[in-house]
Amino acid sequence: MTHIIDGHFDLLLDVAVQRELGKRRVIEADYLPDITAGGVQTIVSAIFIDSKFLPEMGLRKALQQISALHAEADESPDKLMVCKSVDDINHANATGKVGFVLSLEGAEPLSNDLSLLRVFYELGVRLLGLVWSRRNYVGDGSHFSPVREGKKGGITEFGVNVIEAAEALGMIIDVSHLNDEGFWDVMEIAKKPVIASHSNCRALTHSMRNLTDEQIKAIAATNGVIGMNGVNIFVADRDEESDIEHLIDHVDHIAKLVGVEHIGLGLDMIEPFKKYDSPQDAAKMPRQDLDVVKGYAKVPELVRALAKRGYKEEAIERIMSKNFMRVYKDVWK
Repeated sequence: MTHIIDGHFDLLLDVAVQRELGKRRVIEADYLPDITAGGVQTIVSAIFIDSKFLPEMGLRKALQQISALHAEADESPDKLMVCKSVDDINHANATGKVGFVLSLEGAEPLSNDLSLLRVFYELGVRLLGLVWSRRNYVGDGSHFSPVREGKKGGITEFGVNVIEAAEALGMIIDVSHLNDEGFWDVMEIAKKPVIASHSNCRALTHSMRNLTDEQIKAIAATNGVIGMNGVNIFVADRDEESDIEHLIDHVDHIAKLVGVEHIGLGLDMIEPFKKYDSPQDAAKMPRQDLDVVKGYAKVPELVRALAKRGYKEEAIERIMSKNFMRVYKDVWK
């Protein structure tokens, strides 16, 4: 089986909470069996801060999640590894460990202090999602459904500085969750490959979180990658059509538009964290979130479905890992 990278998983949200309750080896106990059953070797672990902790506790919660991952790797040294470079990813693969790469899902932990970016880099953060679906000091997020608001903004002055500083450090800029105005600003500001770690095609599923054809072309023009999102509301407009076949329709659409070399996986597994959803938050959502790929153990089903759709082994290897690895090699230092 080829090397498999999942470009986006909110793993640490759960791990940090469980560790606060006194549990240890959470990844090894709760997640590793499923990860290894699916042959997944590298996971980008996003640092996501729930809105209820913002603004005062954004930095603290982010640091707790990073600390949790490092502690988990220390407790399971023969099974887990925190990866800060391409060499680290290759070493984890060679030694049979699952490699975890840190990313920020939203720059809220920085507040408006650019000097903190270097701190996160030194702690292992290698990908920077500029926003989640809300406004921060960098820019405006793309909401899941329409909200009452005034004029949307693009990338702020602080955001321009963040993007330039992140690229200078060797961080990859991630535009998933960014609104359209901010997206096009990033295309003018960024000088290196840009990714959308977990976004699909708006032409097929009409969520503002998905990308227009012109945005897909713009990311490809940077030599970037788009990670296919397995959450139902981004896969199809109706739950009865939210399945692996419809997810591959998004792969087909991007492949025809810009080529298979700009496609990866960003499955954004959501069901492990639904236990934290409040009834009030769930009621606000137009549809209940579900995973089209039911856990990492089902990733081989996705691989088989791609082959059945006509994708050759080389193309599947690109989608599973080689495209993201290309960007990592291009940007990381």
